[in-house]
Amino acid sequence: MKKIPIAVQMFTLREECAHDFAGTLKKVAELGFDGVELAGYGGLTARELRGILDDLGLQAASSHVPLEELKNNLAQVIEDQKILGSDYVVCPYLTLEQRNEADYKALISFLNSAGEECRRAGLTLCYHNHDFELETLSDGRTALETIFDDTDAGLVKTELDVYWLTKAGEQPVAWIKRYENRSPLLHLKDMTTDEEQFFAELGTGGVDIEAVLHAGREAGVQWWVIEQDMGRREPLESIEISLSYLKSKLLQLAGE
Repeated sequence: MKKIPIAVQMFTLREECAHDFAGTLKKVAELGFDGVELAGYGGLTARELRGILDDLGLQAASSHVPLEELKNNLAQVIEDQKILGSDYVVCPYLTLEQRNEADYKALISFLNSAGEECRRAGLTLCYHNHDFELETLSDGRTALETIFDDTDAGLVKTELDVYWLTKAGEQPVAWIKRYENRSPLLHLKDMTTDEEQFFAELGTGGVDIEAVLHAGREAGVQWWVIEQDMGRREPLESIEISLSYLKSKLLQLAGE
């Protein structure tokens, strides 16, 4: 069975990165991650960052790039990803003003064109969800269904986020199965079982992570990505707990 590598979304460690970006990457490598999903380059050039990652034995799994940057500077984004050795460019978030039907339709058109440009460069464009895309539009579909069903499946892939799907009352496994072979990246998060539904380390909350891993493996996931937007522990402690749980579950699945 092919080993699926594990990355951490560096937004989890944003405060640590602000103080010492290279040092934080070193700690990530020491914890045993295979790669990182970038959310900025810490003031470094892509070439400088690639050198650090290579020295640490880390891969650039993917990069979250703001929508406006994708719109205004896609050629540079693509050039940077090729330098970094990253195969995936991710549209990570929509502002409140962009969450309406007209803008969703415009987004679909843009994602198709940007996805084609990425494809020509040997890269893959993905879209990462939160919970707001699960709101129903006038045609009865959710915004997330609309984005994925109306874009070209060969040009725009998913980065499903299991926490935000759960937060919206959805079943992550159903979404993973629905977009089988279109889900190269998967955001793994857990959620507390109380009314707050707060972010939790993997294995400590109510999300059925084991079922998600089964479905993800079947769906062709290429990278597991651990992220914890906020936490009650130090972020490095949180990702260490999540990584340990994930590795133990993957070993268990490999033996089945």
